[in-house]
Amino acid sequence: MHGMGLIFEIGPLKFDVAGYTEGFPRLVYFEDSWTKVSNVIFLDAPVGTGFSYSREEAGLNVSLTESGRQHHVFLRKWVAEHPEFASNPLYIGGDSYSGYTVPVTAMDIATSSDDEEPPKLNLVGYLVGNAATDDRYDTGGKVPFMHGMGLISDELYEAAKQGCGGDFYVAPDPTNARCASAMMAINMVTFAVNPVHILEPFCGAAVRAGGGSIFQGYGGGARRSMLVRDDVRHPGFFAKQRLGLPVECRDNGYRLSYIWADDPEVREALGILEGSIGSWSRCTMLSHYRHDVTTVIPYHVNLTKAGYRALVYNGDHDLDMTFVGTQEWIRSIGYPIVSDWRPWFANRQVAGFTRTYAHNLTFATVKGGGHTAPEYRPKECQAMLDRWTSEAGQL
Repeated sequence: MHGMGLIFEIGPLKFDVAGYTEGFPRLVYFEDSWTKVSNVIFLDAPVGTGFSYSREEAGLNVSLTESGRQHHVFLRKWVAEHPEFASNPLYIGGDSYSGYTVPVTAMDIATSSDDEEPPKLNLVGYLVGNAATDDRYDTGGKVPFMHGMGLISDELYEAAKQGCGGDFYVAPDPTNARCASAMMAINMVTFAVNPVHILEPFCGAAVRAGGGSIFQGYGGGARRSMLVRDDVRHPGFFAKQRLGLPVECRDNGYRLSYIWADDPEVREALGILEGSIGSWSRCTMLSHYRHDVTTVIPYHVNLTKAGYRALVYNGDHDLDMTFVGTQEWIRSIGYPIVSDWRPWFANRQVAGFTRTYAHNLTFATVKGGGHTAPEYRPKECQAMLDRWTSEAGQL
């Protein structure tokens, strides 16, 4: 549901990072785009992110549930203008923080009454990747994930488990001294691990928000999210920096996006209204935005029980939103397993593992994926979408 998805994840264009030396970045066609499988509308949301804007400051003062309504209204208006798409099956999709916005938007569409302005949207299902869902599980999955991935020792894990009574959701402070010291010890040994993909390096001049802590409170502490601020000075600086890096860094593409998005010709070609927004930003802290839903688990339950299909997937090397936390919240729903844990394949190789639950809920891991999965495993994620939206509906 955002511009990040367009350029870095599932869209048909990518920056030529490898071939970049200086000046304006070149765009290249990306053949593993999700647009090969379906028509995709990319939406900068909530309002204030990307190129989206409000004419008056009051318009930025929205809550999560209100923005879900706005997305619904936008889709109705879009389909009214493009009636040839009205009968197409509609899936709402997104990842990361969109783990909240997707179910909220889908729910607004699902519960709309027939007397609302036509056309009615043909909602069939929704999909969320590396999804923020409920802080209890999102945060609680991190320590077991670190242990399973070999980032912390058995002893550290046991100390934390005993000290914290098996509950790793410790916000804002651990409940006791033993828990606090175990968690501090874990932070001490893992602080330099890249949380969005534990195998990739922290790079160059991407500095961490919040004065060195990888976690910064979001929406009054409703969720802890990593915000990487891209340090983007002039292109020459970027080129020099890059030559000095020991490895090719993913962050470099993020930096190119600033040069590209702030170019007057690009803005004109995209139809961005002059003066609507200042400098474009890949990650925006929305000071007026209200995170008014602490858990979207009930939304998942209501949607799946109402017959909507759901795909919940995780890049399995993401420490920010772990597959451990995701499995835990799915388990909390208590749906029976219809088809148990098995590998799914792309290009005749194991691309991840999947399990199907009652009420058309599919969980899948994407092997080697980070935050978010399509950025790291595009071919596999395209195959996953293709198969899940096909008639068989199985990975």
